[in-house]
Amino acid sequence: MIGYGNASSAQTAAKAIFAELGGPGIASINYDMRFSKSEKGLGGRVGIGGFSIGSKEERGTAIFVPLAINYIMTKDDRKYFELGASITPVILKETFSDDNENFRSSFGHVNFAYRYQPKEGGLVFRAAITPVFSKHFFGHITAVFPLVTNFKNLPA
Repeated sequence: MIGYGNASSAQTAAKAIFAELGGPGIASINYDMRFSKSEKGLGGRVGIGGFSIGSKEERGTAIFVPLAINYIMTKDDRKYFELGASITPVILKETFSDDNENFRSSFGHVNFAYRYQPKEGGLVFRAAITPVFSKHFFGHITAVFPLVTNFKNLPA
């Protein structure tokens, strides 16, 4: 993950915008924020991602929209544990068959993550395991080890 975020302050909730590769949005841009004026506690995340493959005449495009609620906890304001539950709607559009219909589905996932975040901002390390499930399958996205740059004072 590469991101831009703020550490908590007494006046505003923590917010972050980040890119993620390999998570529930496959390749996505995400917005995450706490619901309280803190960098820990209950929060939410929304993103958009996907991919497109094939030629101009025969193309398949998938759009993923990860929606999550999560809880972040810490004892020392540097090492965090994140627990979340999410649903990701999926829309698949293809141009190589005659029916040209969109496929719509969704899958759920849970998130177990550890992150190290310096108190004064800087480079953030995050590792996550994200089991995914739907009525058609149960699997998991293997551990993800993104690096995030954390900045203080993201505009409100």
